[in-house]
Amino acid sequence: MATGARTAMSTVRQRMTTDSDVMTLAQWLSPAFPVGAFAYSHGLETAIAEAMIVTAQDLEGWLAEVLEHGSGRTDAIVLRAAYANPADLVGVNDAALAFAATSERVMETELQGTAFGQTTTAIWGGEGEAFCYPVAVGAAAARRHLDADLTVTLYLQAFAANLVSAAVRGVPLGQTEGQRVLAALAPICAQIAEQSRGTSLEDLHSTAFASDIAAMRHETLQPRIFRS
Repeated sequence: MATGARTAMSTVRQRMTTDSDVMTLAQWLSPAFPVGAFAYSHGLETAIAEAMIVTAQDLEGWLAEVLEHGSGRTDAIVLRAAYANPADLVGVNDAALAFAATSERVMETELQGTAFGQTTTAIWGGEGEAFCYPVAVGAAAARRHLDADLTVTLYLQAFAANLVSAAVRGVPLGQTEGQRVLAALAPICAQIAEQSRGTSLEDLHSTAFASDIAAMRHETLQPRIFRS
């Protein structure tokens, strides 16, 4: 086979692999995937109830901080660690739990991770272990040999999309405003995914204190719609 033909075949195979990865991740991280993400606000409900978020601009700023300095960044690092260390998922999971700042955050990540693991195991195979959500996603992506950068980017976009959806219901905001916020956050998701490349659990830290405090206060918030 000529060199040009081999190159063309390689390009086609690479594109098919990438397309397959995107389709799998789109299914895993879709709101329709049964992890119950719609039930969690990650403390956002408290921020709305206490009038810290009343506009789309407020929401964008809040979520940018959570992504860059809080759960978004830590989840990206944890996901990559699970992807790279399939033999030590328990250790990675322990680190993830240590960075869940409140009891509701622990519940949120454990229940979503368990549901994710059960569904992916039933359809694609695996061990079916119960891990935190980013650990479960990272482990499943590694088993399927999905692209790690793409996995992290789309995981963060799905995380942001769920919180935007919660705010659209809670503030409330219009659907168009919500989608405008999500579009503005897309470059941040891609940037965090790139920055997390080559990191390890030693790089974990979180300084999104307002989000953590809101999550703590949510434990006693009444009335409330969301579980976290």
